[in-house]
Amino acid sequence: MRTKEFSDRRGNATSARLSMIESFKAAQAAAAPGLAARSAERVEIARAREARRATRDAERLAEEHRVAAQAAALAEEQLQLEAAEIATRDARQSAQDKRIALVLSDEAARKAARDQRYAKRKAAQQAA
Repeated sequence: MRTKEFSDRRGNATSARLSMIESFKAAQAAAAPGLAARSAERVEIARAREARRATRDAERLAEEHRVAAQAAALAEEQLQLEAAEIATRDARQSAQDKRIALVLSDEAARKAARDQRYAKRKAAQQAA
């Protein structure tokens, strides 16, 4: 039996290494179509995810605009209601002020008429 020399062992290791590299390259070449398909699938999933995110963002933005428009309309309606309430209150106050002025003028006219009657009676008593 022959003993293996260092050069024989080195040659065997090199050929084993080359054999492993060849089998690795063959396995990668065999997996390449599946790898490309998986890569394409991942890209498609990423595109779909991005499209869903863009749709959600657009819906959220539309909802924010709708809520803002609704809030503006509500604020405008509230301002109109307040303006109508102020106008009604002013009209009511004006009518009440007119009634008070009418009552006061009637009271003054009544007092003037009473004072005139009193003065006539007093003049008639002094003349008699």
